[in-house]
Formats: sequence, C-alpha cells, structure tokens
Amino acid sequence: AVGTSAPARAAAAPTASSPVIVVALPRAAPGHDSKRMVYLRRAHELEAFAFHEWVDTPAQMLAPLIVRSLQDSGAFRVVLMAPSAATGGLRLETELIRLQQDFGTRPSHVRLTLRAVLLDTATQQAVAWREFDEIVPASADDPVAGVAAAHQATRRVLTALASFCADQPGR
Repeated sequence: AVGTSAPARAAAAPTASSPVIVVALPRAAPGHDSKRMVYLRRAHELEAFAFHEWVDTPAQMLAPLIVRSLQDSGAFRVVLMAPSAATGGLRLETELIRLQQDFGTRPSHVRLTLRAVLLDTATQQAVAWREFDEIVPASADDPVAGVAAAHQATRRVLTALASFCADQPGR
C-alpha cells in the first residue's frame, strides 16, 4: 500500500511534554509478506497477479507512511523508526492482516486490514490495540484500479491509526 498520508487531525506543534513514539517495522500475515499483489476470486483462496507486483512488500512500504502519519498528527514530540538507538515512552507494533483485491463482487474492491498495538515501553504493557479495516471499491476490475483503491484504503487506515495513537490516555 503506497501513497501519502493526510494529517490525522489539525497538526498542532508538539510540546516538550508530548511523548516520543517508536514505530516497529510492520509484520505481515502469511500470504501478504511478499511483493506479489494478491487477489481473491473465491473466499479464502489467495491468488497473485502474473505481471503486477508491489515495488516492495506492502508491510515495508507501510513503515515510512505510518511514521509520517504520526508526525503529521502533531501529537508526538518525536516519531522514530525501529531499530533506533533512541528510545521512546511508547512503541507502536503493527501487523498487516490483509491487502487484497476481491473479485467476488462487482465492482471488485480492495480490503486492507491492519492490527495495531500501542505499548508502554517502561512497563512493556499494552496501552491499547485496535484493528483497522477498510474496504474501497475499485473503479475497474484490474490490478491498476486495485492499486488506486489500495492507496485510498491506506490513507483512511493511516488517518484512523494516527488518531487512535494520539487519543490514548496517558499519551
């Protein structure tokens, strides 16, 4: 999933008391951990396009977009990508559950599901978790339209993720 993220909220300047957050590299569920662009024609049967693939794995492409989305939210003093020599008060771990174009309906649609867990690094306790799930209709039943729908789904998920992280108590 590639694209640019829109700010999750009006970007206020972070203050000295704003937390530092470290973003772990996203993991990917089996079947979604390669450059292959996957799709469904029948439920639970992942297939891959023969001549189309992502530039990198979707999870790797999401990493800098997550960082940018959290930076743009204005809720964090510093947003770091793991691994980093610096530490933060919070750590965000994510897993790409699915990114696939579904041809079981017409028009086809892209579904992006991302699970996020926000951890307090001092206690190693989970502060909160949430699963983000976006379904965006494709403008045509082909991989190019699927990419455009994936961009839109990614923007929506990143906006919701940044709001989720910014709105946690004790943040």
